[in-house]
Amino acid sequence: MSYLVPSEFVTKMVDAGESKIFMSTRDTVIRAYMAGAILALAAWFAVTINVNTGQPIVGALLFPVGFSMLYLLGFDLLTGVFVLTPLALIDKRPGVTLYGVLRNWGLVFIGNFAGALTVAFMMAFVTTFGFTQDPDKVGAALGNIGESRTLGYASHGAAGMVTLFIRGMLCNWMVSTGVVGAMISTTVPGKVIAMWMPILVFFYMVFEHSVVNMFLFPSGLMLHAKFSIMDYFIWNEIPTVLGNLVGGLSFTGLTLYATHVRTAPKRDTKAAPVRVAV
Repeated sequence: MSYLVPSEFVTKMVDAGESKIFMSTRDTVIRAYMAGAILALAAWFAVTINVNTGQPIVGALLFPVGFSMLYLLGFDLLTGVFVLTPLALIDKRPGVTLYGVLRNWGLVFIGNFAGALTVAFMMAFVTTFGFTQDPDKVGAALGNIGESRTLGYASHGAAGMVTLFIRGMLCNWMVSTGVVGAMISTTVPGKVIAMWMPILVFFYMVFEHSVVNMFLFPSGLMLHAKFSIMDYFIWNEIPTVLGNLVGGLSFTGLTLYATHVRTAPKRDTKAAPVRVAV
């Protein structure tokens, strides 16, 4: 598998974050657009499998194919740059600023959204034969997802909002672990296996992924699901983005960096024991 030890792949994480901050606007947006489009296509694929088989585990097992494809091709998801770019700032890489980090996040968000929206339109068109009939069973299922994961949270008020935020945190804990998985090995099979495992967990557990939701909810709106654009942003996308940021950075980026780059001094086992007077 050509496994890299943690001190090696965490350094690669910091290097990757620095590289993304200095990437041109053009390349950043193109890579983000393609990432959003491929992940949206994978979500459509997984929902189709779930509808046709009635077995959610099958869709979850196969959904990571899209994630693996987009990272092998060098494209970028918002959930990934949430973890990588701050590490370059924390590591005090020359020229890296908070503005540079926020600029990258903004461009990747725009690119991901545009790519996911493109596939959402294609899906809505295909499942309705050009909007000339009601959606097929896959389109209907996508509409139901949008309703249950906006109005469903809203019906619980503040508790629903906190639940949504925590699901976003849990999601990017797993997804960012998948991003790191692409750096753990130097072979394609090794990278794919390392990426596949955490993405399977996130998808089957129905955690909230901001980029997947950029496809699921606009496609539901195009298919006349019974929720509004404001419902989507207030009761899903914005809390999910914030949860993805906090979860990925806290549980993956900062923990790996703290213990494999900024390691604490080793304990001195030869030091004389401290005697406590009784």
